[in-house]
Amino acid sequence: MSGRPPRDPRTTAFYDRSVQDVARDLLGCVVRHGVTAGRIVETESYHETEAACHAHVGLTERTRPLLGPPGIAYVYRSYGIHALLNAVVEPDGVGAAVLIRALEPFEGLAEMRARRGLHRLEDLCSGPGKLTRALGIGIELNRSSLAGGPIEIEARTEADAPRRIVTGPRIGITKAADLPWRFCDADSAHVSRPLPPAMRRSQRRSSPSARPADRGQ
Repeated sequence: MSGRPPRDPRTTAFYDRSVQDVARDLLGCVVRHGVTAGRIVETESYHETEAACHAHVGLTERTRPLLGPPGIAYVYRSYGIHALLNAVVEPDGVGAAVLIRALEPFEGLAEMRARRGLHRLEDLCSGPGKLTRALGIGIELNRSSLAGGPIEIEARTEADAPRRIVTGPRIGITKAADLPWRFCDADSAHVSRPLPPAMRRSQRRSSPSARPADRGQ
């Protein structure tokens, strides 16, 4: 594809690209379901060529959505408890997806707090299972369209675009764990724990104990 890649997640073309590019470009976009919405601050990418991706085993009933057309939701149950939301990407027949890992919530907060049983804003959507529960997203939405479906992903504005993106290894992966396929908005307080090493180093440098004035300089 020549020219500037598409940037509107309400179109299939947005997802019909490299999983790494989509994972980066989703940061700052908005996930909306019903009255709830949040800005994406963390993603992880998965590709059939590596063992951590479900599609690595080939075509099964579970992986069928992953090998389907780009721009649909892949929602699966993790550990039999949490529904996790992924965006299927790359051309039809290629198994690849971006996990939506954390959001900065800003609409429908009362509904989110009731669903999560929590009040603190930073705790509502700071993890892939947390955000789906807060937004009321379940596995019944597996294979639904992200380009105008019940789960809407809206384009980011200039103000929503992250100023700094840090990468790091994905969380909870025992296979191919060294791949730096986790993408985070480095300035967001809603990124899930543990923080990527680059964010932890940045926080140590900006803490009071690390300031030059506190070291007598």
